[in-house]
Amino acid sequence: MADQQTISVYDQQVEKYAQTIEQQPSDKILSRFIARLNSNDLVLDLGCGPAQASAIMRDNGLHVDPVDASLEMVNIANATYNIGARQARFAEIDTHDIYHGIWANFSLLHASKTEFPVILGQLHQALKPNGVLHLGMKLGSDACRDSLGRYYAYYSQEELCELLNNAQFDVDHLELGEGRGLAGDVEPWIVVIGKAR
Repeated sequence: MADQQTISVYDQQVEKYAQTIEQQPSDKILSRFIARLNSNDLVLDLGCGPAQASAIMRDNGLHVDPVDASLEMVNIANATYNIGARQARFAEIDTHDIYHGIWANFSLLHASKTEFPVILGQLHQALKPNGVLHLGMKLGSDACRDSLGRYYAYYSQEELCELLNNAQFDVDHLELGEGRGLAGDVEPWIVVIGKAR
């Protein structure tokens, strides 16, 4: 089940969140993801937020399917970029063999620890063979709510790699860093690229 309290925070903070995203420097990680795909490939932007990444992918010749659980995020995405964003929760991604890539950038950290392995399996089904999954998460352990009330599940590098392997992904690239989020805290993060077996 999606965490309604987390969705409500995003609904209420949509403009501030969009401004936070706009102020971030150009994303080399996104550029490297785009470089792995071919023109006209179909990409799922899972938890698209205001859809800035979707717009960049579209500008680089990709077809993008932006989805977010927050209706307000979907509305601002479409008002800003006219990009066809739609409301959907993680568990509602139930397609098979249609996406060349999935951009899940710091969205699946809101899935519960119970749901997360199931969702990874669904994403594997949604990808074409050798499809690319970009997964951005925060490093740590356990789960908690931040100062805004959002639910976060934290994983170690080893846990994430094991979960991806169990979901039939080969880890193809891994990157570590830290950054300041909407709540103002600086936290360590991990980006993993998985290739669907």
